[in-house]
Amino acid sequence: MFRFAPLVFLASILPVAVSGQSSPTNDRNWIGRSNTYTQQLIDVSNRHSPEGASAEGLAAYDTKISVLTQADEDQERAETEIVLKRLTASLATEKDPRVLQDVRILIHATDYSFRREDYDRAHTVPFLNASEVVFSGLQALLDDQTAPERRGAAVVRLKKYAGLEPGYTPLPDLARTLVLAHMARPGVTYPSRLRMETELARNGNYIDGIADLFRKYKLTGWEPAYARLKTELAGYDAWQRATVLPKARSDFRLDPADYALALEGYGVDLSPDKLAAQAHASFSAIQAEMAPLAAAVAREHHFASTDYRSVLAELKRQQITGDAILSFYEARLHQIEGLITAHEIVTLPTRPAVIRLATAAETAQVPAPHMQSPPFLHNTGQRGVFILPLNLPAAEGAKAKVFDDFTYDAVAWTLTAHEARPGHELQFDSMVEQGVSLARALYAFNSTNVEGWGLYSEYLIKPYMPVEGQLASLDLRLLRAARAFLDPELQSGKITPEQAKQILLHDVVLSDAFASSEVERYTTKSPGQANSYFYGYTRLLDLRQETEAALGAKFNLRRFHDFILAQGLLPPDLMRKAVFEEFIPLERTKS
Repeated sequence: MFRFAPLVFLASILPVAVSGQSSPTNDRNWIGRSNTYTQQLIDVSNRHSPEGASAEGLAAYDTKISVLTQADEDQERAETEIVLKRLTASLATEKDPRVLQDVRILIHATDYSFRREDYDRAHTVPFLNASEVVFSGLQALLDDQTAPERRGAAVVRLKKYAGLEPGYTPLPDLARTLVLAHMARPGVTYPSRLRMETELARNGNYIDGIADLFRKYKLTGWEPAYARLKTELAGYDAWQRATVLPKARSDFRLDPADYALALEGYGVDLSPDKLAAQAHASFSAIQAEMAPLAAAVAREHHFASTDYRSVLAELKRQQITGDAILSFYEARLHQIEGLITAHEIVTLPTRPAVIRLATAAETAQVPAPHMQSPPFLHNTGQRGVFILPLNLPAAEGAKAKVFDDFTYDAVAWTLTAHEARPGHELQFDSMVEQGVSLARALYAFNSTNVEGWGLYSEYLIKPYMPVEGQLASLDLRLLRAARAFLDPELQSGKITPEQAKQILLHDVVLSDAFASSEVERYTTKSPGQANSYFYGYTRLLDLRQETEAALGAKFNLRRFHDFILAQGLLPPDLMRKAVFEEFIPLERTKS
């Protein structure tokens, strides 16, 4: 799973064509023109979301913070509407079809953000988790890959969050006022009780994580502001429990219009019923494919049962622990890179990939393996990081649940392929090195085109895995199919959270920690997002099959994948258009 960085999103130790600069070749000059349009939207975003600009490497924003007020939201909307008018007008004057496509991407993204904002304003009371907002804003600066001279700005940012700088109101107070403004509107829908209770119970991980970051980088002068902010955040959470939580809805399900907007935002343009039907059929087909592999593994290891569930449970017993985890995953990455080169699957960069274990606060944010994106606009050498969580954070005083899903030999093949290479890490490397336009890198982004490539990457490596790895890889593909019917069926009320969890525990063989986090994801954390893996993968696989049929013997796997990556984060329809209008005609001319 790729995690979209605090607000938007690698550059190499080698020279690269970073987005925002034109490539030296004339054929790439259109990127510079396209970026002049995109930069107008980025400038607005930077002014109102400086933490995101800071995370993108703009040091001028390091001491600035977002202002959580209705007035600031209104001002950002007005500034964005001015840019939208310019973009719309350019459709009549811009001649380059590639630039026109990017402008349409920008218009579509802006239109969606307006519709999302309008719906939320009219119909919902937001759950603003101030502890997570503060942690994310500070984490953007307190990172191993942030220049040391920039980290001190986090102390200033912390003071502003706490309201200790002149002219600044404590962020928790602003959040409270904004929530109250939404509560005053008639007929609004409150957050789900389950989501509020779950996230409020874990906020101690963020509070402790903030102090851990300042101590890790040996900063000084932060303690008074931290103590003040810690008290303010505790007071805000107490207010949430006393004022908002009693009105929270007992039903986690989104209104159908809200769920439809969520699916659109994640790039899923198939109806939930059709998607669920396809996913059920795929789920059964994957189980049938797993059966002979499980029997082969059972024979080889002398397991008592040949059922894939029992075989996976046996494989999970051989856990890799402690300091051995990172070195094991790094070695597995090198094995996969050798396979990619030997079988000419895709062109690899020369830089190494980075893997590390998650902190408790990071696991509270994203309780699953994920790629932490690097700065994408103003990168000075930072790289993406494949992060592995080990425990699901528990409420204060409770025992954390332990994952056994990510630290056994067989599963490391598919996880590394998805998050590192040829998956997400390679996705972003390619965009930076080839100078993809900002529109395609940032505003065409959705979960379908990102996670579709990640799951497709697992598919690419599976034939070369040992039989145990193939079985584990199919099990995670089974999970993605399960997501695509569990998520919509939970939202429609066809199944209950407990029924969904039992399917994940029994048929997908997940740990209790992983199954719990998955159900949380479908019900409260990010309803709709989990569908994007299966949907994006099936669309990309269909495109490959169409391309192979069109080119026949002229189809070249490596060139096809290099072309896909060079397009940036295009959604499926635009990717298909690029393949059929550019890649296929060009390949037909090759001898």
